[in-house]
Amino acid sequence: MNMYSINIMKIAIASEGKTEDSKISGAAGRALYYLIFEDKKLVKTIENPFRRGSGGAGYSVARMLANEKIDEVVAGQFGGNMTGALEENGIKSKTASGKVKEVIQ
Repeated sequence: MNMYSINIMKIAIASEGKTEDSKISGAAGRALYYLIFEDKKLVKTIENPFRRGSGGAGYSVARMLANEKIDEVVAGQFGGNMTGALEENGIKSKTASGKVKEVIQ
């Protein structure tokens, strides 16, 4: 019997709210929430603990998402520190606007 590994992509979307009807956050590092999808299904909602405070949010968010084994992050905009930290962790970044559910479909 052959065993095949199916690789399901994990996508994190920076969001202004907790649901798929929420708007995509304009700033990745300061997003209120991250909605985690596997196989187009919402599996987890993370309140961004780094959205307030002084610099370094992007780097910290990238590490948090790497710990969640995320393959791709979607947000309205990415800062240079976050882009670099995502690349270091092998995570793709994609910009988008509109509602979360529009990206997932």
